[in-house]
This record gives sequence, structure tokens and C-alpha cells, in this order.
Amino acid sequence: MKVAILAGGVGSRLPTPESIVPKPMIEIGGRPLIWHIMRHYWEFGYGEFVVASGYLGHMISRYFAEYEAVHRDVRIHVGSGVVRPHGDDPTAGWTVDVIDTGQWTETGGRVRRLAPHLGDERFMLTFGDAVGDVDLEALLSLHEVHQRLATVTVVHPPPRFGELNLDGDQVLEFSEKPIEAGWIVGGFMVMEPEALRYFQDDTDVLYEEPLARLAEDDQLVAYRHTGFWSGVDTLRDKRNLETLTAHGTPPWQVSKRQEVPG
Repeated sequence: MKVAILAGGVGSRLPTPESIVPKPMIEIGGRPLIWHIMRHYWEFGYGEFVVASGYLGHMISRYFAEYEAVHRDVRIHVGSGVVRPHGDDPTAGWTVDVIDTGQWTETGGRVRRLAPHLGDERFMLTFGDAVGDVDLEALLSLHEVHQRLATVTVVHPPPRFGELNLDGDQVLEFSEKPIEAGWIVGGFMVMEPEALRYFQDDTDVLYEEPLARLAEDDQLVAYRHTGFWSGVDTLRDKRNLETLTAHGTPPWQVSKRQEVPG
């Protein structure tokens, strides 16, 4: 089963230097976000990726084209330009198609443009700027039980603001705002090929038009994920993930294989 990743957005709310790279290429722990996402899928046995690029998409293509030179010990034949890696690397099992879906195409439109590259089979779909420890086996199981065209993972929005406990003008306590009780789309979706007919043009926003149409036709199921999840919309989000990476195994990283991408 192929995994489609939406990776064409502009990091407009992130200050430089983050704003001059595609959001999925923002580095967390020395690796871009998209690598962390791919690693998660790889742990569950998925290694065929179709990336919908857009804003500065050539950076994503270049990263994977030069992957071995960047992340592995290599032998370089200077005259011929041939690069040969040392040792084995589980990421050799990955295949990555980077497809230019246009700089200003909306998220739903990007999925529509990926359709010829996804084939006539079930596929997974997620955002290129959000990580989580989503159980993909449980997600797929729920999708198969309900037999609808699409299943979307929903999550609680993480806290973003501090909450003050006041007594008159006096601040008694300052703490993180509790996690919101509502649900939002967190990515990590499963779709049947027939779902693609709900993606109609480049202006479709994924969670507005296509998902809304699927819901109206009783073809959308929600998988509730209550574990770790975080998008990267602000510099604060990035710093939070960096802190989690610096203090050991990050909470979005699962290990289901004996060998993992290094």
C-alpha cells in the first residue's frame, strides 16, 4: 500500500530560516519532519511513498537524491561521480516519488493531482508537517471493519496558551492550558481509490470540501487517537519537538522492526 504525503505547503508562520524551506523539511533532531513521518510508516511495513511537493519542492527531491551522501558513510569515485554506501541501511527499502503538485494548489487539489501515481488500490494519506505515535495497524483495522471509502485520524488539539488562575488582580497560578476537548483532523488517513472522485479541483481544501463530501455520503469514519500528536505550525511547536528529541527517544517514535532506519 502506498503512502501519500502532503508536502507542498509554505511555512508562513515560521520565521527564517525555517520559512525558506518547505515545512516538511524543517529539521527536528537533525532530520527533516518528512523523514520522521516516513520512518513511522516504515515501522509498520510501509515503504512506498508518494510526496506531493509544491513550495520549494526541489529541496525535497534533492534531499532524497543525495540521501546516502548526507546520512551514510560513502565511497566516492571522483572521476565518474559514482557514490557507493558502506554497509547496509534499512532505508534502502524506501521508494520515494516526489510529484510537483503546484505551489498554490490546495491540499485537496494536491491529492487529486497525485491520483495517477497512486494506482487503483487503497492508499494511506497524511500531512507532511505532523508527527504522532498513531497505531497504523489499529487504524487500518477500523477502516476495514466499517468498510467506508475513507478513515481519518482525529486528535485533540495540543495546548498552545498559558492559563491563569486569578484572585482579583493577583495571579495565583500559571499553567499550560488544558488540551482541548474537541477533535481535529490529525492526518494519518486510509482511503479507497473510489474516494478520489470526491477530490474535484485544485481549489479543494482537504478538510473542507473532499472530507465534507465523504461525510455527507456516510463514507467517512474517524479513528480517535489519544496518544502523542503534534503539528508544526509555529516556532514554538518546532522547539517543543526539538526538546523532546534531545531528551531521549521522542514520543512519536515507535519501534516495531528489529532494524530501523538509521
